[in-house]
Amino acid sequence: MNVIQTRLPGVVIIEPRVFGDHRGFFLESFSAERYKQDAGIELDFVQDNHSRSVKGVLRGLHFQKNHPQGKLVSVSRGAVLDVAVDINPESATFGEHVAVELSDDNHRQLYIPPGYAHGFCVLSDTVDFSYKCTDYYYPEDEAGLAWNCPEVGIEWPVETPALSEKDQHYPGLSELVNQLKGTS
Repeated sequence: MNVIQTRLPGVVIIEPRVFGDHRGFFLESFSAERYKQDAGIELDFVQDNHSRSVKGVLRGLHFQKNHPQGKLVSVSRGAVLDVAVDINPESATFGEHVAVELSDDNHRQLYIPPGYAHGFCVLSDTVDFSYKCTDYYYPEDEAGLAWNCPEVGIEWPVETPALSEKDQHYPGLSELVNQLKGTS
């Protein structure tokens, strides 16, 4: 597999080896030993999630406050623009983001360590999106960052995405930092 470091600490793009022929393809989507050795992913995954969405849907930017999740994400059908944002005010890359296209054609995965906000926008008619998570989902712990925060400046591929009710009301980066300081 090929591991591509990004400018955000711990966020890596993984290109698994794909073996293909006239019948289709095979790839190993996860191996704890190899991902630890080659990609530096040392946390255990405890929960797998799968979502299906349609073109123009934007999910995010999500994180958990007290139970941060590392996520290994991939697409089994379709394509997304996947984004990780550094929301740690103590980090040298605070407020910066990485955006990468994940698709069933390129087979790429993105690993986002705990402590980052994460989201994606659907580029294809339909997408099946998978997450391996390093902590369980706690609904009461969920938080988010505004998808269109000008301080972060993500260039999403849609101007008016389909958003959930909660995704429409998350704060911008400065307001988020003030909120998190109040909950510590």
